[in-house]
Amino acid sequence: MAAVLALAVNLTAADPFYIGAWKIVSAVPAPWASSELTPDQPEMKDLSGKTIAFKPKEIEGPRQAACKGPKYRVVNSPVEGLFQGMFDETHRRDKSVDPAKMAAQAGFHGSPGAKWKTLETGCGNELDFHFIDPMTAAFGLNNVVYTMKKQ
Repeated sequence: MAAVLALAVNLTAADPFYIGAWKIVSAVPAPWASSELTPDQPEMKDLSGKTIAFKPKEIEGPRQAACKGPKYRVVNSPVEGLFQGMFDETHRRDKSVDPAKMAAQAGFHGSPGAKWKTLETGCGNELDFHFIDPMTAAFGLNNVVYTMKKQ
């Protein structure tokens, strides 16, 4: 009985899926990048290969992502909600742009109406992290999409 109780306590005390270290494995110009919305090339090089660690009471990593006292919240985002609505905003400016195709360029493949887990941090940097799958996440910053793998 004690073993069952210990197992139950461990299951309920498990860390959320996003807790841990995530390495930035790629940085590419965002699908919405344009002559007006240019990717920050030096920042792309600087962040590539860096690690972001989500901890219960802080986010450690490069200054762009670091945060003390995050207020984590996981929501389900449709295509229009990914990257602070940039796919939808691009579509509103140019009706020929398909938000789902733009999302697929960034690794978010799914059927119409698909949703992806988004980690809102509540930090001043306003970065949201979108999960392509349990081991892969992406975030947008300065017209660049950064992809991370869980370590």
